[in-house]
Amino acid sequence: MAKIKPSKGAPYARILGVGGYRPTRVVPNEVILEKIDSSDEWIRSRSGIETRHWAGPEETVAAMAIEASGKAIADAGIDAERIGAVVVSTVSHFSQTPAVATEIADKLGTDKAAAFDISAGCAGFGYGLTLAKGMVVEGSAEYVLVIGVERLSDLTDLEDRATAFLFGDGAGAVIVGPAQEPGIGPTVWGSEGDKAETIKQTVPWNRFHIGDVGALPLDSEGNVKFPAITQEGQAVFRWAVFEMAKVAQQALDAAGITPDDLDVFIPHQANVRIIDSMVKTLKLPEHVTVARDIRTTGNTSAASIPLAMERLLATGEAKSGDTALVIGFGAGLVYAATVVTLP
Repeated sequence: MAKIKPSKGAPYARILGVGGYRPTRVVPNEVILEKIDSSDEWIRSRSGIETRHWAGPEETVAAMAIEASGKAIADAGIDAERIGAVVVSTVSHFSQTPAVATEIADKLGTDKAAAFDISAGCAGFGYGLTLAKGMVVEGSAEYVLVIGVERLSDLTDLEDRATAFLFGDGAGAVIVGPAQEPGIGPTVWGSEGDKAETIKQTVPWNRFHIGDVGALPLDSEGNVKFPAITQEGQAVFRWAVFEMAKVAQQALDAAGITPDDLDVFIPHQANVRIIDSMVKTLKLPEHVTVARDIRTTGNTSAASIPLAMERLLATGEAKSGDTALVIGFGAGLVYAATVVTLP
């Protein structure tokens, strides 16, 4: 029997650079209120959101991802040719195939890097980070570009009072590369498919294909609605508050640290009340910086963690070398949490 030569990569992996892109258009709550019966006070109290960014026609999923990636590559101080793989997490790239990652890899100037998309909703960045760590340590890529990018404004029902105010657009990216010390801890991840109906697309794409127009939802003017993201808010809130705090603690335990050892907490930016509840449940010390980027960015799904990370570093609220707990959770229901050293 032939023996397969073992692969050999770096001893460890870490995040070496981060970049973000927010669309130029800033949308205040007043714009959202044009089509729903609510108030600015209600939106702020329920979600913490004051404004969000919506992409214009030229700010495509690929374009935003390329902008964020260019910044991450520069921040890491490497050449794009050294990137061996590009992993893109998104649910809002509407071409089923080819993967948008291939276009991004080409336009960034990589040397035929492996490129693929993943669909893991708001946990997508954590999934991509875990895959990247494995590639670097296993040796199939020296550097991996991980991107979270969304144009959720395209999947928002502006007449849905429960979700119209939630979503924003943007892209965040990181470079994962070799390290001599652990810079990305063990990942605690999983799924609870029995709760999949709590966050979902309102109408599957094939409903349009088969021409079943009579069964499609209509807007207030009688036009067929484009598919949108819908959720059972209270069920999702309870799950996130009670179950994700447990997952976050498991990630701390797996990394061998305590809340006192943390410098930064970067949860998925879903709802400020969820974030505050997790901080309380985890009993995070006052010295821990907590990302609340949702206030001005909204929920950008897979992009929310790298966008929040980039902003904390840019503003000086966090610094290179800080120890951060990151956790993403969302549609599926899926989740992923790990402890990282900030670039």
